[in-house]
Amino acid sequence: MTLHELHDAARAALDPVHYDFVAGGAGEERALAANGRAFDRYALLPRVLRGAAERDTAVDLPGARRTAPVLVAPTAFHRLLHPGGERAAARAAAAEGAVLVTGVAATTSVAAVAAAAREADPDAAVWFLLYPHPRREVTEALVRRAEEAGCSALVVTADSPLLGRRTRDLRNGFTDLPPGYAAENMRDLPGAPPGALTDIPMHPAASWRDFAETVGMTSLPVWVKGVLHPEDARLAVGHGAAGVIVSNHGGRQCDAAAASLDCLPAVVDAVDGAVPVLLDGGVRRGGDVAVALALGAAAVGVGRPVLWGLAAAGEAGVREVLRTLLAEYDHTLALCGGRRNTDLGADMVVRGNAPW
Repeated sequence: MTLHELHDAARAALDPVHYDFVAGGAGEERALAANGRAFDRYALLPRVLRGAAERDTAVDLPGARRTAPVLVAPTAFHRLLHPGGERAAARAAAAEGAVLVTGVAATTSVAAVAAAAREADPDAAVWFLLYPHPRREVTEALVRRAEEAGCSALVVTADSPLLGRRTRDLRNGFTDLPPGYAAENMRDLPGAPPGALTDIPMHPAASWRDFAETVGMTSLPVWVKGVLHPEDARLAVGHGAAGVIVSNHGGRQCDAAAASLDCLPAVVDAVDGAVPVLLDGGVRRGGDVAVALALGAAAVGVGRPVLWGLAAAGEAGVREVLRTLLAEYDHTLALCGGRRNTDLGADMVVRGNAPW
């Protein structure tokens, strides 16, 4: 199935409330729509007579060597979409050579997710995403849990001091997981009774000092996710970030936020090669991957398309999404005269009104 067909199959299979949870964004969903429209404003200028019969698209990242240039971005509550949940997504990502980022809002523990990934590839890279927690001991317990599971990097979400006002969820009354589901990584944490769950609170007072403390808790590389302003990218580098992820949270936080892609070039300039930059938000085609890499991203994250694949066909659906994007990207790279990802550069991108 095409990615559009997987989306349609997922919509037909899902409870409408759960479909809206995945598909929806904050407010009037302007930031959500902006992510997709941004890619329509950019086009490639292919180079000719300089390619190769075989391309090498692997990328080295802090926490993942020789990985695919498409990552599975962190998304919540996979078991609402398919019984296989995060385990199915992890096996699929590992089988396609892609990093999977799981996190505190997973409905499967990080240990079980990492174990599932390594069923498909013993060397699979799994990263763990956490939100800044007001209690340092909870953050540290989560860091240790990720380390013990064998995660090879941490990702700190920095763009969620408050939960976005997601209109569809508010309309549907979807404010908590139904019975039988839980954010399993929040179980058995300091300050809670044995077996009990700790809330995932927002932390509006979180600061760069808190981020630096998290970096100091571990020897793992720590990425910061949710950066749009170039000055924040500089601050991230100064506070020990191993990498920066340009993201507007899939349009789910600030509805007035700019599209991720439009913010990418300035962030790349700001870090000036000190750390790699990733991008998520709006990637739906292999050509989108090529544009993002040409503008300076080392790789891209994909969220909703992976969830549509999971809901439509479980592990096989996630593999189909990743396989399609990677094949389309390799094809585009070849048509642009590229042998490897770094052959794409900003001089090969034009911006303007789309001609179609």
